[in-house]
Amino acid sequence: MATAAEVAKLAALARISVSEEELPKFVKEFDAILEYVGKLETLKLPMGEDREAPLLRNVMRKDGEPHAPGIYTEKLAEQFPCFAKATQGKPATTQPSGDEEGVFLEVKQIITHD
Repeated sequence: MATAAEVAKLAALARISVSEEELPKFVKEFDAILEYVGKLETLKLPMGEDREAPLLRNVMRKDGEPHAPGIYTEKLAEQFPCFAKATQGKPATTQPSGDEEGVFLEVKQIITHD
């Protein structure tokens, strides 16, 4: 059974302010919590490697293309103020073409190299 001093110390460690009037109520609640945890400790669980298997599950999506490449390029590029001037009717690109002839979107420099 928890004492009022133990509950007060726990409240102080958790940085929870507990008044003297609330302390007896919290002692009872704390005892109920400890009793429930004690019941959980008496459970007989099957031992073995497969015990944890149901808990393991891959929640990540498979790697792959969620949509065709480039279908949103124009829509995103239109958000740049200089887009109309820069493209002059040519399609915007997001990847260098090798000969650097594509239209690229310019952004402000945010990282500097010393």
